[in-house]
Amino acid sequence: MNQPRLHVVEPALDFGKRGELRQNVGKNGRIHLDRWQPFLLLHRTADPGASLARRVAVNSPAYLIWSPEDDEAAALAFSATAEALRRKFGSLLLLSMDDAQWEPVPEGSQRLHAFDFRVSAEGGKAASDALDCLIESLGKIRIDLRKPDVLAGEAEPIVAGLGADAASCDRVSLVLPQIHRLDEQTFYPQITRDLAAAVGDALLKTACVYMARQDIGAPAHFRSLGRSAFLSAALDADRKLDKVARSFDFLLSVSPINSREAMERFFAASETKPPKFRYRPLTVDPAAAKRDLYAVDLSIIEDPLLERLLSEKRQEIDHQLTMLATRNTGAFKAASLLQYGTVGNRLLADAQAILARPKRAKAAGEVVGAIDVAAAAHDLVSRYRAIDDRFDATIEIRDDVGSLLVSGGKLMIAGNTAMLRSRVDALLAHEISIHLLTYFNGAAQGLTAFRTGLANYEGVQEGLGVFAEWAVGGLSEPRMRLLAGRVVAVAAMLDGAEFIDVYRDLVDRYRLRCKAAFDISTRVFRSGGFAKDLIYLKGFQDVMALVGQGAALDPFWIGKIAVDHVDEIEELMQRNLVRPPLFQPEFLGRADVQRRIAAVRGQSSLSALLDLE
Repeated sequence: MNQPRLHVVEPALDFGKRGELRQNVGKNGRIHLDRWQPFLLLHRTADPGASLARRVAVNSPAYLIWSPEDDEAAALAFSATAEALRRKFGSLLLLSMDDAQWEPVPEGSQRLHAFDFRVSAEGGKAASDALDCLIESLGKIRIDLRKPDVLAGEAEPIVAGLGADAASCDRVSLVLPQIHRLDEQTFYPQITRDLAAAVGDALLKTACVYMARQDIGAPAHFRSLGRSAFLSAALDADRKLDKVARSFDFLLSVSPINSREAMERFFAASETKPPKFRYRPLTVDPAAAKRDLYAVDLSIIEDPLLERLLSEKRQEIDHQLTMLATRNTGAFKAASLLQYGTVGNRLLADAQAILARPKRAKAAGEVVGAIDVAAAAHDLVSRYRAIDDRFDATIEIRDDVGSLLVSGGKLMIAGNTAMLRSRVDALLAHEISIHLLTYFNGAAQGLTAFRTGLANYEGVQEGLGVFAEWAVGGLSEPRMRLLAGRVVAVAAMLDGAEFIDVYRDLVDRYRLRCKAAFDISTRVFRSGGFAKDLIYLKGFQDVMALVGQGAALDPFWIGKIAVDHVDEIEELMQRNLVRPPLFQPEFLGRADVQRRIAAVRGQSSLSALLDLE
């Protein structure tokens, strides 16, 4: 849909109910307000493509940008906007930005471009205090190991063409250094992104101080001033990435479809021949999917945080497609390392310590099959649906999966499932109250990435699943040995061991049962060597460290996120771009679960936590 274009004969602006406004100005300009704000970023340039100041401006929640040929239209747009904002707030802060003049460094010189910000202010005490904040904030920026100089001087001239309307406002001016440029045509991408984001934060802090001094509703945190609505460009990019992600089922694509048959043949051959696995045909052409993936333009999102989150997600989808493209080849193992990493020393030591603990007598009790597990799953899902019918989970019993598996909004149960009834609650807490719950909570957010998962979410997601098993008192010794066995198996596989070597080590050295050892070896060697299984125990380490520190797990219920995203989620919540979760894990309401959690406060090591069991 074409945006309305503002001409000199069309001074009226179409403000929304919250003050939102987005209209073109002349040929190359734009006025944008996310909502009513008592500040406005201004930037005028004849070279928009090369301007860092323009990039900073369009990432902000309130800006006016234009080119010299649009001066008349910009003056009209500014006059109407300034009048509306001053009428709303009583005062208005103009944040005027320019790019420093480009001065090439002589070819062959080792001299770097000057990292100097030039700043000034004009107006009342609030503008002066805002300038002090800007100087302090800019001085704390570190880019490529460099520290800037912030040079305060006389007030810069009023931006061309804005006249008396601008002169009557409080003003802070900023001239940006050009350290992101190699020459007139070439830019350093990472420095450009980092510098633009850092300057944008500094300007929001400046606006926050101004609002506090003028007593016009300064928020508790400057990030609350950021964008509070997704631009169509962000939603479009998110949908396109999601379309690529949904064009294949990654876990099903890398998992064998003949695990049971392969196990029977393996044991019939006296465990001397490695099994031969078969896989589903791929439903996607990885090369074509990658072309679609990188056809998504993230540079027009106008929100550095969302751009970064979606860029990380794109890279993760790229890694998955690389694994599919190399499935059942020698390159698959290396491709899986891109996504899941290696086994660290502490993780391996914890796994070996768990496996070295004396084995307890095998637990006795009633064994149930797939039908009973499915019935219990339907019961738990119905309790969540009673809260909100958007918990629309599908439960299937299938012969082409090896155990319990969640994919999207679906729980798949292996047809040959046989487990102790005492384990059912724990496994459903893991699969339904973590995996399905975060899927449906994420689906209720504005971006589909919260449903499919932000980048690297799987580690903490599986860690939360194991935490759920522990919290309900169902994390049995065999289950812990299984998770530890996966870690030592991945470590051995990455060191070059073959299937039978790993299987024998698990049985002879670590005393795992033959079927469990086969299942672990199958998971680790599927598709050519899959490193994912290290993340279960690693994720449990990370989650229990947070619980031991007394940290809240609330951010993790919003959707499928990683530990590194907690700060970003808090910012998005302050900006009202994510909403509180529809569902909380059912088990957290149990008194015995709260007692167990309270008992581990202050514990830091995994072995200490297990000693409490």
